[in-house]
Amino acid sequence: MTDQPRFLAACRGLPVDRPPVWLMRQAGRYLPEYQEVRARAGDFLTLCHTADMAIEVTLQPIRRFGFDAAILFSDILVPAEAMGATVVFAAGEGPRIEDPVRSARDLERLRCPAPEEACPYVFEAVRGLRRALGDTPLVGFAAAPWTLMAYLVEGHASREFGVAKRMLLAEPDLARALLGKIADYTVAHLAAQVRAGAQALQLFDTWAELLTPGDYAAWALAYARDVLQRVREAVGPDVPLIYFSKGTAGHLQLLREVPSDVVSVDWRIDLPTVRAALGEGRALQGNLDPIVLLAGPEVTRARARVVLDALGGRAHVFNLGHGILPTTPIASVEALVETVRAWRP
Repeated sequence: MTDQPRFLAACRGLPVDRPPVWLMRQAGRYLPEYQEVRARAGDFLTLCHTADMAIEVTLQPIRRFGFDAAILFSDILVPAEAMGATVVFAAGEGPRIEDPVRSARDLERLRCPAPEEACPYVFEAVRGLRRALGDTPLVGFAAAPWTLMAYLVEGHASREFGVAKRMLLAEPDLARALLGKIADYTVAHLAAQVRAGAQALQLFDTWAELLTPGDYAAWALAYARDVLQRVREAVGPDVPLIYFSKGTAGHLQLLREVPSDVVSVDWRIDLPTVRAALGEGRALQGNLDPIVLLAGPEVTRARARVVLDALGGRAHVFNLGHGILPTTPIASVEALVETVRAWRP
């Protein structure tokens, strides 16, 4: 065993007594204390922009459940806003880009500023969290270039992101220029989080599932690899890098090319299949279906044990296969954490 925090050790493939556990979106709407802070903020972006509030909601699930890692409360569209896009979160509608990127002229509006100047509240929150968290590691994050491009071009969340996908096919030069600019800022944004105190980083490729294998390799994976490689050069070897891609069960051979310490996968594939495809050299993260928690504590316990048993605790970070849902019962989260803590190989 190691004296490193369990989460950081597991990310590096070191032996631990049990898998660490944290959840994507663990600071969020399923918590009544989050709802209180959200109401005080008045709107979602104010919550993201106010460091003290972001610190508070990041700490809430750590206090309540004792997760093995905290993830910075922010949003994947904060970098889009920092680059110059107008981001709006309308009640009941979700995020919206009011000036989507549809042409070379639109692309010229986007810039690649110093992150600490463009969104200082993010790094103020990271510094405050490092002071408050003690031995609990802090995970920073950003969207992968394709996922952020999907929002920037489409202008809003969509089932198909047809406008964004059309750009890849019909205007590949414009798409490459946009993805390159996003990648440049994403590298800077992630490296700045480490300078402020983040101890691990996760790159979210949520909309990878929209692409064919060939398009995923050319447009999503290629730019995610570029970001991860450059972030590694910027932050050094000691910060674990996690790559999460949703809906990529059919791309396992391509995922071998991801230069991350941890590969995080959704619930659509068994973890032993992923390990067989990727080899023993990297940790895996995941991958309980978030819907399981809606079925109550007993079902949650049983299904969590299946995920835990699948890898026998070897180089495994327990997480959901996507973000926790707003209607998740607190009792199910408690049962999940208790089950992971009690499990032994």
